[in-house]
Amino acid sequence: MTTELVVLLDQDGDPIGTESKQSVHTTRTPLHLAFSCHVRDAAGRVLVTRRSLRKRTWPGVWTNSFCGHPQPDEPMTAAVERRARDELGLAVREVRLVLPHFRYRAVDASGIVENELCPVHVAITDDEPRPNPDEVAEFRWSTPDELGTALRAAPWAFSPWFVKQAREMSLYAGPDTGDPPAGEQDR
Repeated sequence: MTTELVVLLDQDGDPIGTESKQSVHTTRTPLHLAFSCHVRDAAGRVLVTRRSLRKRTWPGVWTNSFCGHPQPDEPMTAAVERRARDELGLAVREVRLVLPHFRYRAVDASGIVENELCPVHVAITDDEPRPNPDEVAEFRWSTPDELGTALRAAPWAFSPWFVKQAREMSLYAGPDTGDPPAGEQDR
């Protein structure tokens, strides 16, 4: 098994090196490159996932379809497609970049920091998820209206990046989804 690397970035978003994924996420996580993807099916439903309880950050929290880190010199679309297969057993198509400059920093209850430049994509699938249990505890297909209602009613039940992405994308129907709950917002 090869070591998965994360691309480290300077404050302008330019690559400055790499570090192993296992060692980069700490209480002082450096800025690094990631991505998020929101997957829909042909009926327009949105796939949401609950992070595995084995995850180091935000275990058991509901989030967007999937996230990941591109490997050094890996094209972003290829990274999105790879992660969809690895995490959810999905083939995705029509991968489209919707928030190219999305960036966030959040601290989970254990003190571990996420600090990412995280371009956000949307994609379509014709597949039913077959999640990797190390990554995903469960999943649900939801209408945009249902998801918007849940995000507004209980933002604390979702990852802070998902709440912020949903607000910036205006992807889910209804008014502003609000700010991330105390303790999970940018620090």
